Amino acid sequence: MIGVGTAVPAFSYSQRELLDIFGITDPRVRSVFLNSAIERRFLNLPPALPDGTRRMETQGELLQKHRTHGIEMGARSLQSCLKQAEADIDDVGYLCCVSSTGFLTPGFSALVIRELGLRPECARLDVVGMGCNAGLNGLSAVSGWARAHPGKLAVMLCIEACSAAYVFDGTMRTSVVNSLFGDGSSAVAVMAGEDEREGPALLKFASCIVPEAIDAMRYDWDDHEGKFSFYLDQDVPYVVGAHAETIIGDLLAGTGLRRDDISHWIVHSGGKKVVDSVMVNLNLTRRDLRHTTNVLRDYGNLSSGSFLFSYSALVDEGTVRPGDYGVLMTMGPGSTIETALIQWRPGDGPRFPVVPG
Repeated sequence: MIGVGTAVPAFSYSQRELLDIFGITDPRVRSVFLNSAIERRFLNLPPALPDGTRRMETQGELLQKHRTHGIEMGARSLQSCLKQAEADIDDVGYLCCVSSTGFLTPGFSALVIRELGLRPECARLDVVGMGCNAGLNGLSAVSGWARAHPGKLAVMLCIEACSAAYVFDGTMRTSVVNSLFGDGSSAVAVMAGEDEREGPALLKFASCIVPEAIDAMRYDWDDHEGKFSFYLDQDVPYVVGAHAETIIGDLLAGTGLRRDDISHWIVHSGGKKVVDSVMVNLNLTRRDLRHTTNVLRDYGNLSSGSFLFSYSALVDEGTVRPGDYGVLMTMGPGSTIETALIQWRPGDGPRFPVVPG
C-alpha cells in the first residue's frame, strides 16, 4: 500500500446544528444524535426553502446527488492518493470503485476515468451495494490484480455520499441511521514487487459472514416514502462483537502471530456500540482504537471508506516502525466481517510468506 488519500464535502455540521436545522424537538431523537460519540459530520444537506426549512429530496434527486458529489469527492481523493504514491494519472492500470449510496450504470469507475482522464485501457471494477465492509472486499480484488501485474499500479476508490441515502420520517429507526453517517471518499494505491516506496505489505485476508443475521443490516425499498431506506438492527453490535475473535483467529492462523504481536488496529468506525463491542471482545484498549474513534467523532460513519480515513491518520501520526504488524477490519451487511493482515516490512522481508487473498 504505497499511498492513501481522502476527501470530504466543503461543509460540516455538529450534531446539535443538524437537530436545529431540521427542527427536531423529540427528546428521544435528540438523545440519539447527542449521545452518538459523533461531534461533526461532512454532509451535502437538502436544499433550503425560503422559510429556512429543508426540502426533502426525491429518490431521483438523491441519485443525482450520489453521482455529482461522488465524482467530485472521488476525483479529489484519488488525486491526493496518487500524489502520496508519487504516481501520475497515466500510471493507474486498474481502478476499483466501491459504493453503496446509490446506483449508476455506467458506474463510478467509468465516470472517474472520464473525469480525470485516466487511460482508456485502464482495467476497472465496480463493487456496489456491499455496504460498510466493502472496502476490504475491494482491496482484496485490487491486491489480487496487483499481484498478477507486478510493477503496475492498482487503486481502490471508495465513494460514499451518505447524504444521498436517507429517509426522514421521524421514526427511531431512521433517526438512528440519520444520526450516524457522513459523506466522504478515500483511495489507496497498491503495487506488487515495489521495494522503494514506503508502505505496508498486504499479507493475508480473512472473511466471515453470519447468514442467520443477514437481515440485521440492509438497504431496501420503502414503498411509503418512495425511497431506498437503510435498516440497522439494534443487535448489530453484539453480532459483530460475538464473531470478532473468531475472524481474527482465522486471520492469524498459520502465521505464527498472536494478537499481542499486532501493533496497529484499524477498525471500521461503525458506531459507538459497534466499536465498543469489538474493543471488549478483542481485549483492545482505547489507544488501540484511537484512530477509529477519532474518525467517528470528526466524520461519523463513512461507510466503506471509513477504515482508510483511520489508516491515513495512522500514517500521518508517524509512529509506525519497520516490521510492525497491523490489522484492518470492516463490518457490514451480511452480516459480514472482513479483515486484512498488513506489515511494514523490515529489511529482510516478512516473517512468513505472503498468502493470496
